[in-house]
Amino acid sequence: MHPCHHAKTSPDKPAYIMAGSGETVTFRQLDERSNQIAHAFRNAGLKPGDTIALFAENSPRYFEICWAAQRSGLYFVCISSRLTAPEVQYIVEDSGSSLLIASKSKADVATKVKEITQLHHYWSIGGDIPGYQPLESHQQTFPVTPIADEMSGTDMLYSSGTTGRPKGIRPALEPNTPIDADNVLVQITKALAGGGPGDIYLSPAPLYHAAPLRWCMTFTRLGATLIIMEKFDPETFLEYVQKYKVTHTQMVPTMFVKLLKLPEDVRKSYDVSSLKFVIHAAAPCPIPVKEQMIEWWGPIIDEYYAGSEGNGMTWVKSPDWLSHKGTVGRPVHGELHICDESGDEVPVGTEGQIYFGGTAPPNYHNAPDKNASALNPKHPDWSSLGDVGRVDEDGFLYLTDRKAFMIISGGVNIYPQEAENVLITHPKVADVAVIGIPDDEFGEAVKAVVQPMPGIAASDELAEELLEFCRSELSKIKCPKSIDFDPELPRHATGKLYKRLIRDRYWGKSGSRIV
Repeated sequence: MHPCHHAKTSPDKPAYIMAGSGETVTFRQLDERSNQIAHAFRNAGLKPGDTIALFAENSPRYFEICWAAQRSGLYFVCISSRLTAPEVQYIVEDSGSSLLIASKSKADVATKVKEITQLHHYWSIGGDIPGYQPLESHQQTFPVTPIADEMSGTDMLYSSGTTGRPKGIRPALEPNTPIDADNVLVQITKALAGGGPGDIYLSPAPLYHAAPLRWCMTFTRLGATLIIMEKFDPETFLEYVQKYKVTHTQMVPTMFVKLLKLPEDVRKSYDVSSLKFVIHAAAPCPIPVKEQMIEWWGPIIDEYYAGSEGNGMTWVKSPDWLSHKGTVGRPVHGELHICDESGDEVPVGTEGQIYFGGTAPPNYHNAPDKNASALNPKHPDWSSLGDVGRVDEDGFLYLTDRKAFMIISGGVNIYPQEAENVLITHPKVADVAVIGIPDDEFGEAVKAVVQPMPGIAASDELAEELLEFCRSELSKIKCPKSIDFDPELPRHATGKLYKRLIRDRYWGKSGSRIV
């Protein structure tokens, strides 16, 4: 399946609509424009297996470029629009990109990137950038028909760097793969999400992130119409669901939290009855949060566990989740194994590192050590994303936390996700991170850094209230010993928390803005 087919059967149907501006791109326009850009790629000397980079906010040109690269057999690197010039430089150079496409809104950073890099080509979208060739006018010189040597390309995405410098994930490209060949996500979506031409898919997150990009492109393959939010806002999200009669969407738990913290009368004022499928991932969802979302929207909320690396996936639908609360599902891609530090499988119910077998292991670009560390020491055909969890007697997986975030206090392993899941449900907490900080006696002590809700002042009294709240739900050893307050935690626009940046403040690696 591919948008080129929908361009023939439903040429005037919207492929996507930019929610804020209302700009609409039909399947015919998407097909023709991506063909023109594919010709421009070939004219620039790009051949199958080469790499381009895209540095832009959510833009109507985004998918035209991605589909052009996909049908040209190229790797396309989608770069966070929040990065600085040196960070963009690292990614374009590490990925081996020969072309950078940047949006006018990122002109300040893009201009600096051109000064410190030596790529073959620099193109702009949405307006002029000094030293960049405007793509919209350039592509008009090329045909709207397909290039002669079409083959399937793919994304090459970089980790968000929450635990270190980002690494590119570069899957193998099979030569001469047809552009309309199904992939694993398309097959899973057809089987479990029921996506099709009659659906309206709302994407509330930045397109440079793996999940929004891949889910959007998957639903475009299936012929659905996408509604692209330029930026997530909880009430605006509900407004778009009602306005466009949205049927499908992909979210992260922090979006659920923000929706639930809207006043009840606001939440009830919007009609969300059109929704028939909601998928979420990115982090474990606090049980009370998901319970409230299912009560509000019904048993239409599915959850999966996977990574950009594509080495495995679990999935759970609402009915199974309600009978196995906290699970992220059973495997739908790959075999699931829970192992100890020696690489041996552990008994049912025992925590250990999560591995997937029967799938291709991650391929981190220019990172042989990371590739090796992802493999099980005794079963090198099993690979891991570094997460810790357990499996119950019914085969359902439960995530504990990232292994890298584990706190060792007095020889006891503590996973901060448990305390975070409790504290985020407190009505005075907007966001929270739990970390380990240096402690002379125990090695590490458990610390919570809390972002209060608007209008709530940080105080010793609030800290004590939150500590007591946590202790009422968890054993004392799992709870923070102390709480600091921060006006805004460093969270990625996709919902992922930059916990490393918070932790570094306490380990002497960066300045602090704790108040």
